[in-house]
Amino acid sequence: MTTTLDRPDAQLRVVDPPSPTPPRKGRVRRLVRGPADEPGWARPALLVLLGLTAVLYLWNLSASGNANSFYAAAVEQGTHSWKAWFFGSLDSGNSITVDKPPAALWVMGLSTRIFGFNSWSLLVPQALEGVAAVGLLYGAVRRVAGVPAGLFAGAALALTPAAVLMFRFDNPDALLTLLLVAGAYAVTRALESASWRWLALAGSALGFAFLTKMLQGLLVLPAFALVYLVCAPTSLRKRIGHTLLAGLSLLASAGWYVLVVGLWPASARPYIGGSTDNSILDLVFGYNGLGRLFGSEGNGGGGGGGTTGSSFGGATGLTRLFGSEMGNEISWLLPAALVAFVAGLVVTTRAARTDRTRAALILWGGWALVTALVFSYMQGTIHPYYTVALAPALAALVAVGGAALWRVRSTVLTRAGLGAIVVAAGGWSSVLLGRTSSWHPELRWVVLAATVLAVLALAVPGRLAARGVVVVGLVAALLGTGAFGVATAASPHTGSIPSVGPAAAQTSGMGGGGASGGRMRSGTAPTGTRPSGAASTGTRPSGTGSSATGSSGTGSSGTGSGGTGSSGTGSGGAPSGSSSAAAIGGGSSTSSALVAKLKATTSTWAAAVVGDQTAAELELASGKAVIAIGGWSGTDNSPTPAQFEAYVKAGKIRYFIGSASSGGQGGSSGVGSQIAAWVAKHYTATTVGGQTVYDLSAAAS
Repeated sequence: MTTTLDRPDAQLRVVDPPSPTPPRKGRVRRLVRGPADEPGWARPALLVLLGLTAVLYLWNLSASGNANSFYAAAVEQGTHSWKAWFFGSLDSGNSITVDKPPAALWVMGLSTRIFGFNSWSLLVPQALEGVAAVGLLYGAVRRVAGVPAGLFAGAALALTPAAVLMFRFDNPDALLTLLLVAGAYAVTRALESASWRWLALAGSALGFAFLTKMLQGLLVLPAFALVYLVCAPTSLRKRIGHTLLAGLSLLASAGWYVLVVGLWPASARPYIGGSTDNSILDLVFGYNGLGRLFGSEGNGGGGGGGTTGSSFGGATGLTRLFGSEMGNEISWLLPAALVAFVAGLVVTTRAARTDRTRAALILWGGWALVTALVFSYMQGTIHPYYTVALAPALAALVAVGGAALWRVRSTVLTRAGLGAIVVAAGGWSSVLLGRTSSWHPELRWVVLAATVLAVLALAVPGRLAARGVVVVGLVAALLGTGAFGVATAASPHTGSIPSVGPAAAQTSGMGGGGASGGRMRSGTAPTGTRPSGAASTGTRPSGTGSSATGSSGTGSSGTGSGGTGSSGTGSGGAPSGSSSAAAIGGGSSTSSALVAKLKATTSTWAAAVVGDQTAAELELASGKAVIAIGGWSGTDNSPTPAQFEAYVKAGKIRYFIGSASSGGQGGSSGVGSQIAAWVAKHYTATTVGGQTVYDLSAAAS
């Protein structure tokens, strides 16, 4: 209040100020974000970051054609059948699904429904998911550590080679990464004011992450729950209640689909690919669950027992993420992130329980530690590109930990901590660059020089020296990973095992194009490999059927700038090449004469063949549904011999395509061999374009 004296003998008057107008809801939200503390250049800088990320992820995107033909075929077939789209079926006739839940296919499927199926409509959603992930990571880090730290985290994620690879490819890992970052952003918001709504949103994001890659989407759950239970600014009772509510949100977001599939009559839906009993729960806890961890349920040979092939990520142990298979994909900032995590916890030791910097370190550090340990020791199938799930956490740790040390850089110990982060980032980047010494060897020395200069500048006080530290420190931290990221974007990628970096890295075994496809049954091993750029000769586990195209159910290997197989793909994802062969997205080719026969069919399925990859390639070439007998590796119990015979008698399958290498039959074990034997016994084999074909519409003998 104010007082006024009109004249010396006047009475004292008390005047109350007018009540302030309550801020509108939108203003409250802006106040929570703290726009007064945000520099004017923050928003333009963010737009520049997102724009450059979009250019990196979208430039010449169609060079990869259909990328992974396995998922591309499922997306294409979903444009012919909403039922196939919903279940993630490999064929529009709904014989069998892919061996993953369908959330990622839903996004790409809607895009291709709207714009038609081609390379751009298939891959642009993946690229936009990457841009969104960068933006959300910036937002999460900025709210805790400031704008510069947020920009660094976003740039580090955008340039991580594994991220560049997956956000330009059609694997489910792109959507998975976006959903994990969205969940972390929601947790960050929840921690600001103990908001149960934001925490429930985080649970919902993880639920859809489960529908993208099942249990891998829940690896961050321990970190999310722990940080809220420990650091949320409210009572313990409310913290526990909010966490339980978020768990219900997760359960609802993931469980509805599991419930629908479980209640849907098995005879009226496709077989659940990858399961042993046509059950989605078996897929959750078997092949995509415990089987990944311990090497059972079709995951044998996935990295345990010292396997070092790049298709399986290298031998298990703490050094796996630094090895030749995974190192180039993800480890560029891994040492720096570990140093920043520990140093950040040290400088926040005496902070309050609700300190947001320490909460962020627990959030991102818990994410990184759990995921890294699982990836390091899991004995089931693992591919190097899985590590993209680590990229956001590592980028955030370096940014948050570095910012925490920078704020108190006046002490010798904190300067030493900053120097350790720079040395860890620059030193390890130089090691990784040295593994591909023939590719721009000068980069290694530039990184080393920047590292030394940054460390020396830290020893000199003053504002000018501080600015120098920032500049050369960024060069040391991001030049190596950025160069490999750009080289990854400059290379086309196809097949089931894409790899990062320049062609020199891919062909020298440094995370390069690998051997077989992703999925193998227990007791099997790759039987052959092919270098990047070579024509696909196929690799398959023993006992599974080979394909009409020479590529088995295990898929063709990834390729980079060295080539995309015998015929490549055009910008629209359509086949291109010689008149005698049509190129397939996985890098192999099939007979144009056979494709013409398939296109002329009107039955539910144009053909049947052993193995998902072969069926996928034929579907992409013809646009027709093809039954994948036995699923990915040829050993799923779908369709049964009785079902196959019933389909043939009903006129639902026109051709059976065998392999010349197996005497015209489709496989040597499981349902594939039984069906192939029955077909060979009752129908006459013909040769179409060098491939063995049985016309099932002819009278059976």
